[in-house]
Amino acid sequence: MNAPWNVGILIFDGVEVLDFAGPFEVFSRTRLIAGLDSRRSDDDAPLRVFTVAQSGAEIVATGGLRVVPHHGFDSAPSIDLLVVPGGFGTRPLLDNQDVIAWITRTASSAQRITSVCTGALLLAKAGLLSGKRATTHWGAYDALAEVDDTIEVDRGARFVEDGVITSAGVAAGIDMAFAVVESLFGQEVADETARYIEYPRSGSGS
Repeated sequence: MNAPWNVGILIFDGVEVLDFAGPFEVFSRTRLIAGLDSRRSDDDAPLRVFTVAQSGAEIVATGGLRVVPHHGFDSAPSIDLLVVPGGFGTRPLLDNQDVIAWITRTASSAQRITSVCTGALLLAKAGLLSGKRATTHWGAYDALAEVDDTIEVDRGARFVEDGVITSAGVAAGIDMAFAVVESLFGQEVADETARYIEYPRSGSGS
């Protein structure tokens, strides 16, 4: 097996729990060898998943869930697959130059860039969706267009891949994550991982 991909998931105060936990579950449970035993270690894991926050301090997600990130911006390893989740906490981050700069810098060397829900607003603010098709939570379609009016906002797709992969709200991030797994490791691996976590794959992208 080649070296695992580093999957960095941004978290912040006000992040929607399933936005980051859904992809975390999918990516961290992916194995190239099927079965229960392969999940007892990381030996066959093709993805190394970790959370990143602006500092290493605890963040408070929606519902009051407290999460300690694996890394702050200064200590995070290089990231091959970037996941930017959403939540009400994205709104103040649109004016946080350090966060937007980190997203821009990280995306410049990442092999895949993704967002869940209103994480698309942060990608748009960083200029990563200019001239592209993208989607977000249904309640933020207009907000996404306002951040960058060159974006073609897809108001119906579960997830959209146009160089950058964006997904609709909350649970749609799980479907997006499985689509990424399938693109990297094939449908058999994606379907077996879905079976392991007992998730029915039903969403489709465009």
